[in-house]
Amino acid sequence: MHYVSLIIEFLRGRPVVVFWTVALTQAALWTLIPSLFYSAPPGEVPLLLAIGHEFVLGSYLGPPLAFWLGEIAFRLLGIFGLYLLAQACIVTAYWAVFKLGSAIVGTRHAVLGILLMIGIAAFTVPSPEFGPAVLAAPLWALALLHYWRALGEGKRGAWFMLALFLGLLLLASYVGAILLALMIFFTFVTERGRRALLDPEPWLAVLLFAIVVFPHAAWLQTGYGLIASGFDDSLAVAGKWSPGVWLCVALVVGHLGAGLLVVLASGWPGHRRRWRDRAPEIVRAPVESLARGYVYFFALAPAICAIAIAFVSARLGPLDRVAPLVVLSGLAVIVAAGDQVLLYRERLVSSAWAGLLIVPPALVVLSLSVLPWMFAVDLRIAQPANAEGRFFADNFQRRTGKPLAYVTGDIRIAPLVALAAPSRPHVYFDWAPQRSPWVTTTELYKNGGMLVWPAADSGGAPPSVLKMQFPAMVPEVPRSFSRAVQGVLPLIRIGWAVVRPQ
Repeated sequence: MHYVSLIIEFLRGRPVVVFWTVALTQAALWTLIPSLFYSAPPGEVPLLLAIGHEFVLGSYLGPPLAFWLGEIAFRLLGIFGLYLLAQACIVTAYWAVFKLGSAIVGTRHAVLGILLMIGIAAFTVPSPEFGPAVLAAPLWALALLHYWRALGEGKRGAWFMLALFLGLLLLASYVGAILLALMIFFTFVTERGRRALLDPEPWLAVLLFAIVVFPHAAWLQTGYGLIASGFDDSLAVAGKWSPGVWLCVALVVGHLGAGLLVVLASGWPGHRRRWRDRAPEIVRAPVESLARGYVYFFALAPAICAIAIAFVSARLGPLDRVAPLVVLSGLAVIVAAGDQVLLYRERLVSSAWAGLLIVPPALVVLSLSVLPWMFAVDLRIAQPANAEGRFFADNFQRRTGKPLAYVTGDIRIAPLVALAAPSRPHVYFDWAPQRSPWVTTTELYKNGGMLVWPAADSGGAPPSVLKMQFPAMVPEVPRSFSRAVQGVLPLIRIGWAVVRPQ
């Protein structure tokens, strides 16, 4: 008897159910796993919250929207709110691509595109690290959806939603400028696009777009130098490689999971003729030429432009996270597969897809338990953030009688202490003071604060730069912290000093 997987059966009969089951299952996994097993937020989340806490119109890391939303989510639900917000962005991106795909290739094939997106690494393992790229992904997808509704389906009111989402995209990440430029180009080179420009709605939408981006655009007049310095920092991501080469490799590696699913489902290499009679068939109506070109263009052109920019500028900037650039990769593969998709080796394909969904979060949990014992790997998500924040906040409170208002020192430790301390102190970037205009050394001396740095030994000598900025500091005995799984790692030792209020 021929085996037909449940996924295939539901895909044929209840494709919308399949979509929501897949999207919500992935969101639940990547919300619960970090909430239960991470003792510190991943990546640059502490720095994002340190900047978002100030609600500035821009920073050296770019536009403000992701920082504002991250801070609001953290205030409402703590770090769980941030993980929940990140997965809400991923689900929204999936939904927008699903709706766009349903309009172009039909509901069943649209779901196939979403299933392929589970194999694109940008939407899975890094997704709990909420930031500009994670927020840009759904806004990018929503902009593409409404652009198609305006241009491809002739819904003139969709121009206003397009303007809104494009404006929000540029407030989330400067990578949105690539999509904006490509949309302008596509509008002028297609006959339907030029015809749409004869209507008043596209031009009125430009006004709405300008209103949305105006506050940050005004800030850019004085903050341009700050943004340029932030772009320079992205060179550290590429390491020894050139930024262009690094971006090419990141895009290829990020698609390996989806590529595996395509190879398995295509029946290659193998005897496809032997399996053809048993392969489930998913059929759709023919795709019109404009729709086909639309998907191919906006799936390939953003990545090509990003690679060209990285090579020419020798900078990565906001391109160090590729999630927005690969939003349409899965849908493009489905469009290229043709109107009649045969799913060979469905049992193996189903197992591989389930593995891509479940194995990565399982490996994260396993690595947190095993790596500290086997390889002495110090994971950033295993840092005891709450213990550090409480200790330094309590010590400052006992010594001065005031809640901790400012913290500075190490670029990794200071933001981590600030987000975990009950008083949510401001972070002063002593390593680059111009990047924290919300506070100065004078204010820190006036109100008091905490200086923290990694201590290499029991002496806990402060870095020379910190000692130069705060010559009157008196270092305390370094404080040691243990991880939830210590393994063979040494204790975390942090040097510290109190700046008493004047």
